[in-house]
Amino acid sequence: MKILHAKQIRELDRYTIENEPVASIDLMERAAKRCYEWIRRHMKRKRHVKIFCGMGNNGGDGLVIARLLAGSGNKVTVCKINHSTRASDDFLINEKRLAGLQNLHYQNIEEENDLPAIEDEDLVIDALLGSGLTRPLEGLLAQVVKHINAARAIVVSIDFPSGLFCEDNRQNDEKHIIRADYTLTFQLPKLAFMFASNEQYLGSWYLVDIRLHPDAILAAETRNFYLQASDIRSLYRGRKKFAHKGHFGHAYLMAGSYGKTGAAVLAARAAMRTGLGLLTVQLPSSGYDVIQTAVPEAMCVPDHQAHFVSEVADLEGYNVVGTGPGIGTHEQTARALKLLIQNTSVPMVLDADALNILSENLTWCGFLPKGSVFTPHPGEFDRLAGKSGNEHDRLEKAVELAHRFQVHIVLKGAHTVVVSPDGRCFFNSTGNPGMATGGTGDALTGMIMGWLAQNYSTLHSCLLAVYLHGRAGDLATNQKGHEGLIAGDIIEKIPKAIKTTLRR
Repeated sequence: MKILHAKQIRELDRYTIENEPVASIDLMERAAKRCYEWIRRHMKRKRHVKIFCGMGNNGGDGLVIARLLAGSGNKVTVCKINHSTRASDDFLINEKRLAGLQNLHYQNIEEENDLPAIEDEDLVIDALLGSGLTRPLEGLLAQVVKHINAARAIVVSIDFPSGLFCEDNRQNDEKHIIRADYTLTFQLPKLAFMFASNEQYLGSWYLVDIRLHPDAILAAETRNFYLQASDIRSLYRGRKKFAHKGHFGHAYLMAGSYGKTGAAVLAARAAMRTGLGLLTVQLPSSGYDVIQTAVPEAMCVPDHQAHFVSEVADLEGYNVVGTGPGIGTHEQTARALKLLIQNTSVPMVLDADALNILSENLTWCGFLPKGSVFTPHPGEFDRLAGKSGNEHDRLEKAVELAHRFQVHIVLKGAHTVVVSPDGRCFFNSTGNPGMATGGTGDALTGMIMGWLAQNYSTLHSCLLAVYLHGRAGDLATNQKGHEGLIAGDIIEKIPKAIKTTLRR
């Protein structure tokens, strides 16, 4: 699913109006009706609904919602915020349609003192401004935002929390942005939704399909995408009847150190559960019995060192190499990583301490084999690329770094993003806060290795692994809850995630 800029979204509206064809007032009715239906399903029906409307088309959406709610028996107060000298044509049409409605009180707001009190049990609908805002709010609109945010009522924003910018909010004024509990956004997600810093404004957001023209969506160009099951399903090739383990690759994993053998176990188990044919794990000799017991399906090459990896095994015959989980940053381990990079010609997946070592030796990145992957969490990424002031900065740095070293970067977070060397960014839609626990990143590393071993492209391997990792986490959370979830629970759900997502 595409993530488009505000200007492109306006173009979708225009194209739909001209080519469906549909009158703009009827498209507004369609969009607002979908929001009304969501509100009726999810909000208590006896609440007093207070709708704050700007004078543009977002305000027009609010007026339609007001008419529909009043017509279904809700007590509705509409607050028209007179922040401009003229209203949009569709706003004015819908304003006239409110005349004579029972259960509806209409109030013109000229200054802050005109604003009504908001009770705790009210439902507030924010229909002030849409997604096209380009400068921080001021004046009467800023006062309205402060008034709404000071209340304790539930707030539902229509299309976009008023005051928030659609993409880059680095120059915005956080005091003048609506803090919604729910955001009902039209048709497609927005880039701002992908950043944790905006969660306080968005609350829980939902896509509302208003049937914008599919040809316009298909033609729109973007580098940002939102991963869904249909996107992932199209990548899956399935297996043939006469397939054998040699068809699904042989992966090499260098992982673990004394006290962190579990990281090697988790990565190995996740790789095996993802479907690769063969796996060989190199780890310190102290972990030999552990890995052979915990993952008997994997072969093991014990290092000569007992407590850390210090050497590189013969790499002949492997078609993917993974390293980083639990390896530590010992001097001999760093030398081994350098040799591994120099001697590897197949794609590498580098995680955790492998990235921390690279952050001190960035010149080594120039020797990485084609198709390699970095899987940092934000702290590891900042060590690689320099500290970022915010998530938008970090994303821009990830795009630059992926291009510079011609690697794919899997930047982990609530919406883990896969950044490709050509600048495309794929944000994940699966996963949950229960996955914020040790070992889940090791599992993701193993899953990426698993798809690479099966000869999927680097990009497709990252997309499959990221989506299915989150899906497995969602399945596990349904049973364990957020607090009770551990990485092993996620790994056990990988087969079900694959089966329920990929099998047609």
